[in-house]
Amino acid sequence: MKPEDIQDLKQLIEFLKENQVAEFDLDRGDMKIRLKFEPAVAPVVVHGPGIMPAGAVLAAAPLVASPAPVAVSETDSDAGLHLVKSPIVGTYYGSPSPGAASFVSPGDHVEKGQVICIVEAMKLMNEIESDASGEIVKCLVVNGQPIEYGQPLFAIRPS
Repeated sequence: MKPEDIQDLKQLIEFLKENQVAEFDLDRGDMKIRLKFEPAVAPVVVHGPGIMPAGAVLAAAPLVASPAPVAVSETDSDAGLHLVKSPIVGTYYGSPSPGAASFVSPGDHVEKGQVICIVEAMKLMNEIESDASGEIVKCLVVNGQPIEYGQPLFAIRPS
């Protein structure tokens, strides 16, 4: 894409956002663009330069803020909790499939190596295992939320 095309795309995204358009498709010769905005989800950050081949589809990151996740600070009364952090960038899912029971919930006891969630990355479902044994105190993300590498997912009281 040329710099002026990128600027046009940014203006289009802002216009769609201001007018609360949920979905938009554009087919311009060898370039196809699909923009889909989902409410209550944090924005996805894409790193690195991108070259879009002819016929590629560009999906825009959601443009609205998500509910604030629960934070655990070192000065909390919960100091001493172990944080399970995401080993990859992707989308967090707390259950194996929509409508299924969660892998874990606050109050559950987990063992080291137990699957506690799934992070989807590039259409692959990656099972995330607990790296400590103990009681789940807090889930720090919401289902369907985009997450970053190293982002805390759960707070565990080690046993």
